[in-house]
Amino acid sequence: MAAEAVGERRSAGHRLADLFHGRPRLQVAALLAGPAGWLVIGYLGSLGVLLIAGFWSVDPLSGEVVRGLGLENFKTLIDEPVYRTIVGRTVLIAALVTITDALLAFPIAFYMAKLASRRVKAILVVAVLVPLWSSYLVKALSWRTMLSNGGVIDWALQPFGLHGPGFGNTAVWLVMSYLWLPYMILPIFAGLERIPNSLISASEDLGASPFTTFRRVILPLSFPAVVAGSIFTFALTLGDYITPRLVSNNQFIGNVIFNNISNNLPLASALALVPIVVMIAYLMVARKLGAFEHI
Repeated sequence: MAAEAVGERRSAGHRLADLFHGRPRLQVAALLAGPAGWLVIGYLGSLGVLLIAGFWSVDPLSGEVVRGLGLENFKTLIDEPVYRTIVGRTVLIAALVTITDALLAFPIAFYMAKLASRRVKAILVVAVLVPLWSSYLVKALSWRTMLSNGGVIDWALQPFGLHGPGFGNTAVWLVMSYLWLPYMILPIFAGLERIPNSLISASEDLGASPFTTFRRVILPLSFPAVVAGSIFTFALTLGDYITPRLVSNNQFIGNVIFNNISNNLPLASALALVPIVVMIAYLMVARKLGAFEHI
């Protein structure tokens, strides 16, 4: 009897093995079923609830959430100048951070990919990755200390008769440019490494100047990597609320969402859809520019 039971169990396993044998698509589907299900339920499901909550409202007397569909929250975001100002300020800072990081990251990534020796390249890669290992709050608070009155920046500029920017939009731009710089360096570094050195040598052999080689060969081939890095910097800046809270008194999208979660959840949900819509549009542009060609 025991031998028969073992035979039945083994035959069931064999039947299951036979089901997957020679069917690579079925194997991949079974392997990804769990993570894909979690993604649909945990991520896309929460976005669906967020979208629905944006159409709810708050009872003015009781303060309770009224689960009825309406467009009042979106009308408020469009009609009230303060919300338009906040969205414009956030998008502007995100764009400035992205441009700043691209300008800073490109020469660093180019040196790492094309000029540095193998040992120096390894050291620089580690140097770029190390800041990502430290706490976000530690870095943001360190910048708050440096930007405060009498801080390190004021102390360094005092001999020249200058002073630091203090707290405000400039401080947010500086801190976020520092925080997200590694996310721009790494994609550009990977994109530059894929450019064959023979193309650069061929351009030089044909008499092109270094600037022409950069403009006609290096930049077009590495531009998708720059756009890919900009997705990180732009998206991370767009949704951040901790740094603006620490180094600025101005309101950003993340701050307004955070402040309204407890007392006006529908308005916070409606406002949270703004960066999602902005990022969808940004990703569509990035796709047209070839940012996903090597993913």
